[in-house]
Amino acid sequence: MKKQKITTKMLVTLAMLLALEIVLSRFLSIQTPVTRIGFGFVPLVIAGILFGPIPASIVAVLSDVLGALLFPTSGAYYPPLTITSFLVGLTYGLFLYKATFDPKKVKDWLRVVLTVAVRQGVWALLLQSYWLSLLYGNTYKQTVTMRIPQVLLLSAVEIVVIPILIKAAGMIKKSVNL
Repeated sequence: MKKQKITTKMLVTLAMLLALEIVLSRFLSIQTPVTRIGFGFVPLVIAGILFGPIPASIVAVLSDVLGALLFPTSGAYYPPLTITSFLVGLTYGLFLYKATFDPKKVKDWLRVVLTVAVRQGVWALLLQSYWLSLLYGNTYKQTVTMRIPQVLLLSAVEIVVIPILIKAAGMIKKSVNL
C-alpha cells in the first residue's frame, strides 16, 4: 500500500466517524450482558473503505476506549476487548480499502462475505467470546453458544449493509474530495 498523506479533511472525517461510532454503539444499540447489537460497525466500515487498515483500526480503538470510559454500559473498561476492536478495524481496512462493488460480480460478493466471516466468525464469535468468558466467568463454550444467534444476525445485516456502504463511500469520497 502506498503511504497516505494525512490531511485536515482526513482527520476531521475520522473524528466524525469516531464520534458516530460511539453514538451508534453506546446510545443506539441493544445492550445485553454478553453482547451489543447495533450499527456501530458502519463508521468503521466507512473508515476502512476510505482510509485503509491503520486509520480504521485507530478509529476502532479510540471509539472503544473513549466509549467505555465516557459512557460505560456494562461495567468498567476491559482492555482485552480493545484488541478485538483493533482487529475489526484492521479487517475492514484490509478487505475493503478502496473497494468498489458491482452486484453482478462474484468477486465483489466474495470480498464482502469474507470480510464478514473474519469479522463476525473469527473476531466476534471466537475471540470476543473468549474475552467475555474471562470477564464474566462463564465457560468459553457457554459464551460462544450464547453469542451464535447474535453473530448470525449481525452477519446477515453486514452482508446486506456493506455493499451499500461501499457505494456510499465512493460518493462521499467524490463529493468531499478525500
